[in-house]
Parts: sequence; structure tokens; C-alpha cells
Amino acid sequence: MLKGKTALVTGSTSGIGLGIAKALARQGANIVLNGFGDAEGPKAEVAALGVKVGYHGADMSKAADIEAMMKYAAETFGKVDVLVNNAGIQHVAPVEDFPPERWDAIIAINLTSAFHTTRLALPAMKKANWGRIINIASVHGLVASAQKSAYVAAKHGIVGLTKVTALETATTGITCNAICPGWVLTPLVQKQVDARAAQSGVSNEEAKKQLLAEKEPSLQFTTPEELGELAVFFCSDAGKNVRGVAWNMDGGWAAQ
Repeated sequence: MLKGKTALVTGSTSGIGLGIAKALARQGANIVLNGFGDAEGPKAEVAALGVKVGYHGADMSKAADIEAMMKYAAETFGKVDVLVNNAGIQHVAPVEDFPPERWDAIIAINLTSAFHTTRLALPAMKKANWGRIINIASVHGLVASAQKSAYVAAKHGIVGLTKVTALETATTGITCNAICPGWVLTPLVQKQVDARAAQSGVSNEEAKKQLLAEKEPSLQFTTPEELGELAVFFCSDAGKNVRGVAWNMDGGWAAQ
């Protein structure tokens, strides 16, 4: 379905981003990965699906790095047809104790980076009259949890940016939508599970059950593979008039 097109996925060397990159690669899209840590392993995983793979280690808190990454993608593959804004970080603390530098970093990486990639991707998408912008928000773009002020603010902002971008491209072949996952068992969430298990003196499995029971009625983690398939749907002809939605895949979290 996406043969000959290129997808850039930020924060894609592990977890949700890598799952989405692989789902798009299975549809034939060439992939530009981005993220910290080991890049060779994820590149090999995606390349094994029979597509071309690039990598750029842009720091998503820096506009100049993002501009360099978008330039790299255009020079390597022609243009970015599918943009997936997934990069994100987290910090947990009450508002009065929240370190201002952590607030700034979360807003920069979780929200402002998506503005930069979007503004840089749109001209080529408009010229081609085709494009897909998929913003990975969170159920926290729809509802809040205590001690996550910066994350919730950023994810609500991503949902707003999604709506505005969708309206501005509504008469074109470009769509912009947000995916709002609940709990996904990424390395970041596994750390929270481990901490809960250690603090409560319970097994890892019991800690997972406790974590899910607090918020997610299905008592199931959403998987990166499931999120990847939803991204594929947004890229399909069936999704061409889905515009500006914040689609929660959260096991019923926001329905409560």
C-alpha cells in the first residue's frame, strides 16, 4: 500500500515508535528512524522487512537538529510522505515540586518537536497533494492524571495541534490525526512496573495487574503492533476522510 513512499518516525529505536515503523515497512514504506541509543539493531529489524532504512539521531528538543533530520530525509528519500510524531519523555512530580527544566524539556520534545516536523513536512506534502501526519498523543491528551502536569499539558497540546493541522489541510490529500494509547508495555512503563513491584513487595505480574486495574478496564496493555496497525489504517484509502481525530486505544480508560 505504501510502496515508493517514505515514513519518518520520531522516537523509533524502541517501543511504540519501532512498532509503528515496522507496521509501515510491512506496507512497503521506506523508513527513517530517529532516537537515542542503539540504532543498528532497530535498523536491521526494519531492513529485514525488505525496505530501505535511514537513521538520524536528531535531539528532538532542538529545532536545528530537527531541521537537519528533515533535510536528511528529503535528500535521502526525496520527501517525507508519512510523518509520525512519536518522540516523548516523562517526569512525575506534583506541580509545586515540578522542576522547571523538566517541564521545558517535556514540552519541547513531546509537543514543540511535532510543530517543527509538521511545518517542515507540509510543503512537499502539499506539492504532492498526499501526506499522512500521525501524532502519537496519549489517553493523557484526553484526560488527566495527578503528578503528570507537563506530560498532560503536552499531550493535550498535541491533540490541539492535530485538529488545527487537519483543518488547514482539509481540502487536500493530506490528513492529520492523533492516536491516544493507554498503557503500553514499553521499556518506560516496565520501569514503573518494576518500581511498583519493589515498593509493594509483589511479583512483576501482580504489579502489572495493579497498574492496569487503576486506569484500564480491559486489564490489557495495548501493544506497539496494534498501534502500528491503526497507523496503517490512517494511511489507507479507507482513512482518507478521517481528519483531526484523537483516536483512543486505551482499553476503555477514557470511557469511564
